Parts: sequence; C-alpha cells; structure tokens
Amino acid sequence: MDPALPGARPAAAGRAPALTRLLCALLRPWLRLRLQPSDPRTLVDASDGRPTVYVLERYGLSDTLILEEAAASAGLPAPLAAADVLPIRRRRSIVYLSRRPRWFGRPQHPTRSETLARLFAHVAQTPGADVRLVPVSIFVGRAPDRQSGWFSVLFSENWVVVGRFRRLLALLLNGRDTIVQFAAPVSLRQLIDEAGGEATERSVRKLSRVLRVHFHRIRAAVIGPDLSHRRTVVNAVLNAEPVREAIAATASKENLPLAKAEKRARDFAMEIAADYSHPLVRSMSFLLNGFWNKLYGGVKMHHFESLRASVPGHEVIYVPCHRSHIDYLLLSWLLYRNGLSVPHIAAGVNLNLPVLGSLLRRGGAFFLRRTFRGNLLYSTVFREYLGQLFARGVPLEYFIEGGRSRTGRLLAPRAGMLSMTLSSFLSQSRRPVLFQPVYIGYEKLMEGKEYIGELSGRPKQKESWLGLLRATKVLRQHYGEVAVSFGEPVYLAELLDEVAPQWREAPGGDDDKPDWAGPAVDALAERILVNINRSADVNPVNLLALALLSTPNHAMAESDLLAQLDLAKRLLVELPYSDRVTVTALEPAQIIAYGEKMQWIERVAHPLGDVLRCGEEQAVLLSYFRNNVQHLFAAAAWVACCFLNNRRMARATLVRLGRLVYPFIRSELFLGWDEDRFGERIEATLDFFTRHDLLETDEDGRIMSRGPGQSDTAFRLRGIAHSLLQAFERYYIALAALVKNGPHSLTAGELENLCYLTAQRLSLLHEVNAPEFFDKSLFRGFIQKLRERRVVWLDENGKLDFDGSLEEVARDARVILSREIRHGILKLTQDMRARLAEDAPEGAAAAAAKPGA
Repeated sequence: MDPALPGARPAAAGRAPALTRLLCALLRPWLRLRLQPSDPRTLVDASDGRPTVYVLERYGLSDTLILEEAAASAGLPAPLAAADVLPIRRRRSIVYLSRRPRWFGRPQHPTRSETLARLFAHVAQTPGADVRLVPVSIFVGRAPDRQSGWFSVLFSENWVVVGRFRRLLALLLNGRDTIVQFAAPVSLRQLIDEAGGEATERSVRKLSRVLRVHFHRIRAAVIGPDLSHRRTVVNAVLNAEPVREAIAATASKENLPLAKAEKRARDFAMEIAADYSHPLVRSMSFLLNGFWNKLYGGVKMHHFESLRASVPGHEVIYVPCHRSHIDYLLLSWLLYRNGLSVPHIAAGVNLNLPVLGSLLRRGGAFFLRRTFRGNLLYSTVFREYLGQLFARGVPLEYFIEGGRSRTGRLLAPRAGMLSMTLSSFLSQSRRPVLFQPVYIGYEKLMEGKEYIGELSGRPKQKESWLGLLRATKVLRQHYGEVAVSFGEPVYLAELLDEVAPQWREAPGGDDDKPDWAGPAVDALAERILVNINRSADVNPVNLLALALLSTPNHAMAESDLLAQLDLAKRLLVELPYSDRVTVTALEPAQIIAYGEKMQWIERVAHPLGDVLRCGEEQAVLLSYFRNNVQHLFAAAAWVACCFLNNRRMARATLVRLGRLVYPFIRSELFLGWDEDRFGERIEATLDFFTRHDLLETDEDGRIMSRGPGQSDTAFRLRGIAHSLLQAFERYYIALAALVKNGPHSLTAGELENLCYLTAQRLSLLHEVNAPEFFDKSLFRGFIQKLRERRVVWLDENGKLDFDGSLEEVARDARVILSREIRHGILKLTQDMRARLAEDAPEGAAAAAAKPGA
C-alpha cells in the first residue's frame, strides 16, 4: 500500500525559502509517493547527530521538491537541515551528480560534483566530523493506472534526459505514481579513513563513479536496461566470430554463396530477436489492470522484498513453473507494477503469429524453435543472441520445464536454455547471475479442459488466430485468486563452487565444453525446481481437492470434510515444508463456502447432515490442483500409506522402507531432502500423528498402530494417504511388468508403453480419475531413476536386465497396496504383454518398440 503524505510535517533545522514553500504547496496535490523501502528510517538512523546529505542522480527543481516531500513523509531530516553547518553554497544539503541543464545549447556531460569535493575536504580537515550521504532515486510515472489515461503513458519514466516542459507534463499527468527509492547511507569519514585520511581528487572521482554506477543499476532494475535498436543487436550477433565461422561453414557445406548464407543467418536473427518497446510495455500495463480485475479476484505476491533487494548488480533470470499462457503476462505485469524491469521472455516460435508475434516481441519476447538439432547456423545465432543479452545486462525469463504442465506437477527439466545460459555466463557475463524461481498458483485454469483432453489422447491443438478467437469465451468466467511466490534464489557462482570447484579455470567458448558442465546444469535444474516447490502457496482449492479426491465418490459429510481440512492445515503449520510456503488464512468452514462460491463443489442437503461433493468432470479438473501441493504431504502420505493395509508396524520399518522408496518420490516430486533428512521427517510425522491421536505407540515407542478400519482416525489417515497412493501403484506396475517378463525381455521404450497401457486400463477398471496416473513422462522418469540407481541396466542388445533384488523390492509393495490392486496389476501386465505380442507389428507393439513412444 502506498504511504500517504501526512498532514503534519516534522520540524526541520532551518526554514525553506518562501518560493520553495510555495512550489511545494502547488506540487503537493499532484503527488502521491511510493517510498522504497516503505519506512526509510530502517536504513537511515538520524538519531546519531551526523549531518545528512542527499545524493540525486540529476539536477532538477522537480526532483528537489519531490525529495523535500519524501523526507517529510518518511520523518527524515529535511534536505535543508544540514545546509547551515556544512560548506554548501546552496541552501539545500543535496549533491547532484550532473550539472544544471542549460537553457540553450548541448547538454553538459557529467563531471565531478563541486559540492561533493567540498564535503570531502570538510570531513578530512575537521577531526571527528562525518557526513552521511544518502543516495535517492526518483521515478515519475513509471506505471500509470486506470485513472491516468493513455496520454500519461507517453510521459512515464525512461532513460532519456528530458527538458523542463516535458518534466512538468510528466508531473501533472503521472505525479500520483512517483517512486522514491532510498539506498543505504555512505559514511564520508569511513571513505576518508580507508583512503589514508586525505580527501584527494581521486577519492572524489571514485565516489562519484560508484554513485553513478549505483544509480544506473537502480534505473536498470526499475525500468529495464537502456537497450539499443533491434537491428543494432542483430548486427552485433552477425558480426560475432562464432556466427561468422558458422556462416562460412554453412556456405561451404551446402555449396551456397556467402551472401546467401549471411542472409539466412540474418533471417534467423530477425526471427529470434525481441524488439523491446518501453511505450508498449507501459501501455500493456495500463490495459492489464482491467484485464486482471475482470478475470481474477486478486493477485497475491509473496517474498517480493527479498527479490527487490537482490536484483541490483545481478543478471537476473526468472524461472517460473509453467501452468498457463497467463504466466507470461502475469509475471511481467507484477514485476513492472512493483518497480522492477520487464524481462526478455523466451517463447516458442509457435506463438510468433501475425500481429500477435509483433506485439509479444515488443513486450520483450524472443522466439526459439522447439529443437536446434541438425541446424548449426540457427543454434550458433541463437547462442550468440543470448550472449548479447547477457553482455547488455538484460533480465531474462524462461521455463525450464519446456512446456505447460498438463498434470499440475512440475515437469522434468529440459536443460537446453540452462546450458546456453551457463555458456554465456562463462564467456560474456560481466555480472553475477541470479536464478529466481517463481511459483505460480491458480484456483481455476483457463486451459483446464484442454489439458484433460490432451492427457486422454486428444492431439494438442496448434496455436492460431482462430484458436485464440474461440478461446475468448473463457474471458466471461471468473478464475478466483492467483498467487505468485518468489522462491529462494539460486546464485550461479555459488552453485558452481559446490558442484564444480574448478569452474573458474574453464575455457570461455562452447567448442571446449568442460566435463563438469553437464552435471552442473543438471544440479542447477534440480535446485531451481526444488526451490519452486519450496515456495508453494496453498489455496482453498488445493485443500478441497486433497480431501475430496481421497474418497471413491468424491463426496464427504460436512463434518468429515471440516475435520480433514483442519488436519491438512495443521500438518502444514506444525510441520512446515519450508519457510517460504504460505497457507490460506481461511478456516475450514470458510474454505468450504469458498469452494461452493467458485462452483468447485456442491452441497446436498440431508436430514442426517449435509454432504459436499464434486462431479466427475470437476473431480478430474481438481486433480490438477491437488498435484500442485502434493509434494508438501509426501512424508505424511508415506506414513499413512503404510497403515492402509496394516494395523501395526514397527517404527524402524516405516523409516527403513521410506528411505528405500524416497529416491523415486524425490525425483518425481522434486523434494529437497536427502535420504537421512527424509527419515527425520518421517519420525517427526509419526510424532505429529501420535499427538493428534491418529496413531498410537507402545510403551517403548517401537511399535506404531492405528485404530480399526471403520474409525474416524483411520478415515483421516486414508485421506492423507491417497495423495501419494497412485504414485506407488505406478511404481508397482513397472516393477511387476519387469518381474513378470523377466530379464533381457523388454527395452525401456517397450516397458514404458506397457506401463502406460496397463495404467490406462486399470484407471478404467477402478475409476481412477487422475490423468497423471497414466502419464507416460512419469513412467519414463521412474524407469530412468531405476537405471541411474543400477536397479536395472541395459544388456548388449538394449534390453533391460536386473537381478533377484528387484523381486525383493516388488515384494515390499505388499506393505502399501491392497491385494485387489496387486492382483489387478499382475493380471493386466501379463495379459497386456500377450495381447501386444499377438497384435505386433500392426498394433500397439509397433508403438511399444519405439523408445519414449
């Protein structure tokens, strides 16, 4: 919330000139200041008696008057308070880093400040004296609101040094959206002591340069870097040595004239490059205000201040989860509205439609093809373009999952962009790189029905204008609230120090890619996804989905639903997954009322107590939102699963089996614990269940037991267990298929396809309303993890081989799965293999023979 200017102004040490007071009074109705931080006194402690001198980037009467108002609003010393005790010519204790603009003639270039030199000399010559310098950045009209009007967009803040008349118009039109950002103070005494106690000309110039760099970084962070024209960037790409070599190689390989190869490279670069436009971004910000208000009930943002503090001085790469096309607009709009520059966004070339592609390009989108394979020239041009963005300090945004998640879970990372980013960092980056994970949580998705259709086998629809026009009907619906949560940042240099301490000795080019680059990129991708999950926001729809989907008919008595929602919230609060996870403040009864309002659930009145339920279609859609937060309940779900078919279990057995299965859960849900810490989490969860009377323990604490199957406590445990049960069923499908067919029988692709068909069939027989149950990518990831851990391996013919230990792992599944499910899986895997053998090669066996089919 913007702090309003107070009516009473704190007393200053001196009195402003009459003309200044008059101008402030005239300007005040046109101003509304947003102070950053909201209470600058946390940075500037004026109680120590040191004189405070403010530093502004540019001279201007308007900036001086705004600073007067901001200091008064924040309760800081007035800009004239120290003027009488310091050797300052003017009445104000302000240092301007640029000279007063001339009325006529060329603008004057920045030079050293005479006031700053006088202050240096004063502190050096006066024992015990000190002066506090406080840099202040001022931005007028950065993001006009709905009341501002279109004309205001033209006069918002940018990199151009404007004249007096244009600045006056900017104040009149956009003064109510003025940002005043205070920085940490600088002690002149400390600087002089570090310089040997003398105020030299070199010290003054050095401090001036440091302050100019500071203001440049703040301006770049707030309004974006000062980008050259698109053609300038393209020319720089085409003139780079790697691109020239690729052009020559292409011309030689394809027997083309050099000019034709150069034209192809230029076409590639123009297809890729963004054409960022500040006016368009400001205009889109204006338009999107109404768009979000129409579609959503609000946009919540968490942990933004930690991001704001980290941005200056870093090359920032935003890496959000990808759940909707809205992600692109939402994150850019939020960053812009809250004082940070809009990143350049990597978008699929399928979005480069006529007109739309041009608009996206001007909003910061640059386009890339789905694959670079077999096209050396395109790959080289794209890498060099990315390097140019790095060299210019442009913030970036891309989705390492490669595409939108159709299941609500994070997808396995695709390391292409990360690998190119690492190469650019090693060869061209001048600043440290910060990856900012971002969790985006919705309460209803525009693409929900489309995702369900694709998971059920319907082909993905290509983007087109006709498709966009058909999709406009979704704009008539309401989609609840959206949460954007900024996770713990990943500093690239620190991560490389952990996984590859020798990285600073790496060669700078792509031709000599170091051996450690692949493992480093994998570690980086995993850390990003783990940190996205560690910043999840749990909304009411997530909790309703978790509870209702645990019942066969997706219906619960109101009293049972209230108790289940309360249990889930207590788990999240008493055993927090991380310090960045946020949970809805609504109480269970309010959550139910909200679900009814959003039409996710319906109430069926009954004399013995109302029943809450969701329909079949709603249940399938709700599985997406359960999967958003499934990872938060991983340990609790494992413990609860162990008591589905067992009344009593040894505590040590629970932990031992949990540690065995954890690597597979971890790779699927991107959990942040190692096996030892997961064991500790299981212990803490057992204690939680004991405290809340869901489990009992014997006298020595070795044996855990639950109540009878028909008891309320057993019902609560089943509700928690169900969120992870289908993952264990998938694991058992793969293990059973391997064991039944024996070693040297199946390729990885055949096993994947066999698992997919078995799970699809099982979902029809047992009414599993969760499309991710038969998602091929999850089976593919599980098989890959089996190979990584050497549970299975490839023989000389490319078939999967294993030893007797796999049968022991399969037998452990009896602890979790019911006899009915085990029997169904074993029967289906055997029948499916026989059926595929009969139908080959015309039928499904033809697809099964292709890895990754």
